[in-house]
Amino acid sequence: MARGYLELQDDPKEEEFKGFSASTPPSPSSSSSSSPSRSRVPSGNNRSNNNGSKEHAGVEMDDLLLTPPQTGLTHEQAAQRLKTFGPNQLVEVKVNQLLKFLSYFVGPIAFLIEAACIVSAIVKDWFNFFTILGLLFLNAVIGYFEEARAESAVEALRQTLALKTRCWREGQLQEIDTTLLVPGDIIVLRLGDIVPADGRLLGIDASGAYTDGELLVDQSSLTGESFAVAKKKGEEVFSSTVVKQGQQRAIVTKTGSETYIGKAAHLIANTASEGHFQKVINRIGNFLVLFTLLLTIIIIVVQYITYRDDPVRGQVLNILGPVMILAISAIPIGLPSVMAVTMAVGARGLAAKQVIVKRLAAVEEMSALSVLCSDKTGTLTLNELTFDEPYLAEGYTPQDLLLYSYLASEFGANDPIELAVRQAAEWQVPILRNRPAGSSKVPGYEISNFIPFNPSSKYTQATVRDVSNEVTYKVAKGAPQVIIQLVGGSDAAVRAYTTMAQRGLRALGVARTLAGTDKWTLVGLAAMLDPPRPDSEQTIQRCQTMGITVKMVTGDQQIIAKEVSRRLGLGRVILDASHLADGMLTEEQRSDRFYRADGFAEVTPEHKFRIVDALQQRGLLVGMTGDGVNDAPALKKANVGIAVHGCTDAARSAADIVLLAPGLSTIVDGILASRAIFQRMRSYALYRITSTVHFLMFFFVVILVYDWSLPAKLLILICVLNDLATLVIAVDNAQISKLPDKWRVGQLIFLSCFLGILLTGLSFGHFFYFWKVKGYYPYPTAETDSPVVDRSLESIMYLHISSAPHFLIFSTRLTGYFWESMPSIWFTIVILGTQVIALLMVIFGWLTPAVPATQALAVFGVSLVSCVVLDVIKVQVFKYWTLGSHSLSCAPCGGRRKMLLDRKRVQGNQKRVWRSMHKGPEAIVAKTRVLLAIGSGGSKIPQSMMDDISWDRHGSSL
Repeated sequence: MARGYLELQDDPKEEEFKGFSASTPPSPSSSSSSSPSRSRVPSGNNRSNNNGSKEHAGVEMDDLLLTPPQTGLTHEQAAQRLKTFGPNQLVEVKVNQLLKFLSYFVGPIAFLIEAACIVSAIVKDWFNFFTILGLLFLNAVIGYFEEARAESAVEALRQTLALKTRCWREGQLQEIDTTLLVPGDIIVLRLGDIVPADGRLLGIDASGAYTDGELLVDQSSLTGESFAVAKKKGEEVFSSTVVKQGQQRAIVTKTGSETYIGKAAHLIANTASEGHFQKVINRIGNFLVLFTLLLTIIIIVVQYITYRDDPVRGQVLNILGPVMILAISAIPIGLPSVMAVTMAVGARGLAAKQVIVKRLAAVEEMSALSVLCSDKTGTLTLNELTFDEPYLAEGYTPQDLLLYSYLASEFGANDPIELAVRQAAEWQVPILRNRPAGSSKVPGYEISNFIPFNPSSKYTQATVRDVSNEVTYKVAKGAPQVIIQLVGGSDAAVRAYTTMAQRGLRALGVARTLAGTDKWTLVGLAAMLDPPRPDSEQTIQRCQTMGITVKMVTGDQQIIAKEVSRRLGLGRVILDASHLADGMLTEEQRSDRFYRADGFAEVTPEHKFRIVDALQQRGLLVGMTGDGVNDAPALKKANVGIAVHGCTDAARSAADIVLLAPGLSTIVDGILASRAIFQRMRSYALYRITSTVHFLMFFFVVILVYDWSLPAKLLILICVLNDLATLVIAVDNAQISKLPDKWRVGQLIFLSCFLGILLTGLSFGHFFYFWKVKGYYPYPTAETDSPVVDRSLESIMYLHISSAPHFLIFSTRLTGYFWESMPSIWFTIVILGTQVIALLMVIFGWLTPAVPATQALAVFGVSLVSCVVLDVIKVQVFKYWTLGSHSLSCAPCGGRRKMLLDRKRVQGNQKRVWRSMHKGPEAIVAKTRVLLAIGSGGSKIPQSMMDDISWDRHGSSL
């Protein structure tokens, strides 16, 4: 507890205050713990971890800590220990950039493209070989460099960190690189310093004099607790904590991986898993590859049986080459590139909103978040103390309480309590607000004697003279039970203090002596807490309306968490550590308990990790926010780890996304942007799968039945031109969904196959119409063997197969009708532009025989009309059929049923929040009208007013 001022008990009893008198001093309370948090930080026993790191324990370690505190280590000793224990830094796994680049050549789609390259090389079709190889490298280069650009932004942030420490070496105070610290080094800790390694305080100040003073340390980065902890000689300080007041020398006891944060880093290292987005892409890729392989194998077998006696066409390689080209043209080679570019463009847009994306796939995964576990301190709250509603003794005002608190404060002290007292008093007390800036004097008052705080008395005291009436009295400020005892006890004050403690508020007692006497009288009790951010409650409501459940996760005590949760409107179901470690529960029961909780208190890094894991086992996509070392393992485990503003380096390294602005509002902006990005990727996936199904089914039939296909150059042209054009989907307008987005792969594949079959039917309509009616024969006949006439069908079918599926992307942009949200101008220009090029090619005979312009325009027009018809069909499928609900009714599955019930619960909660947000203003207006009517003396309230408030009968009363 900060300086021992503030007392907080889980269940304070009034009996503890009975029998107090001014003549009986209170017994000193126990000193503050040296641990960052109750039963959460390792004790002083220093043992090696389980991963083979060097030991920092035993007699050998005790010998290392016998460094003279006035001179420090010699350079030779430091160099030897640096070799033994290694640098003072967390081991960071270096990614082999070559292997990372080569990883983009691994996957079902990449393997099929590589197979086509090999076949093209064997048959010496070098044009197709280099074209396909170029597409393969284009995918890899785009993905690699877009990911590298995101990583470079994070590296730039890391370079802003201070990495120097004041250390005694060879009898001189030097400023050295923090990574060079070793066990036994003597370091100097001052106000504002970040503790560079675990160490033990020596009770020696910066000048070398022995001191009994305390060092006030902010350990919120470790424990999540918002109050600083007082440390005395012999107690431990931990790496990454911050000195808030005082100065002392300390001896380094642990460095690098052996520090407390090193254990968290070890847990992070064991948390590698395949990302959600990669799983989805692999599922889509596997379906397309298997579908393609099945049809191509059938074609190869039938072709081989048909032409096995032909010395030329019967050769396997001559059959395999054209079929592989067909397969490559059908497979969405540009799928990885389009997805990567879409996410990269989105990531740059998020950067403008002060959201830095480290891992590109996190952009898509953020759109699907259904649970957001948020750290309390510094994220939901301000991480600073402020005054709440006080208890006032009779005859005193809130300004009196603040003034007397200020008079009993130590000017220049930097602990959170003194800062909060001075800030509140200077803001609300008129005589302090109007004095010169930087002045330490209180106008109208003189302080003749000041007794600072000490752990035994647990209060500060000042002797004050009121200049206006020459009255001298004493003022005291300190722990509430001490102040209540000082004034001789007060039942009302005890009840007020008990209420404050039960609400999780910290209490500060203030008393003064009566003029001319030594009798103390109570002024009041100041209630203090780390308040919610001004925008937190509104942001949480926005999350709930977006279908996201927010859960608070904190290392603070349960009663504090409940009070903050109440103020934020999160609910009061806050589980403490005992509920998290209940061994009597099954994994399913524990998952249910975690899902229904509103928050978690007194948690350790392992607890946070377990919370995220349990929610993920339920099938939920979980986001985790945090800023401290204690958050790092959970950040790494979560589907999307979000390091908030002011985070530690450990949190930044573990997270997928780094926020540059404080609070949750930035996260909401990021989620909205990511949902727009998701819609763009989903629309492309639906379009591309539909195109693949259409492409393969049409050519599968015409090759087997009519032994006809388009030339390889036209197939490659369709593949390259259309896929490159769809890159502009990254800058298209998108409609943002109201609920978390999710890749419903089954529904996506069903709809794609359905639309692909319809397109296949349309293609056969063109094929037979221009063959049977217009006389464009697919092969030479006895009636006509003109190669120009025969090949005119190639031009017609090329234009149709290029344009009809491509125009469908205007429909797949939305789940509703395509005109509900117009595409961006650039998207429209590029998509239409590529098909205008295909139209001109057919009309003017570029790379394909020319056909009459009227026929080409007719084909072009039919493609546009078919897009409108398919759009209507798509809307009906989305509206009346979902794979999830039908699979549940046909084959009930526990996991599937639970996911759908969770979704229904979220939707119900979303509607409730919307109703409450709209109901509140209406209720205020209605109540105001009634009160105005009563105040005006009217004996009867108009029926119209009663109609306005009739709905409120089930809500709050007038």
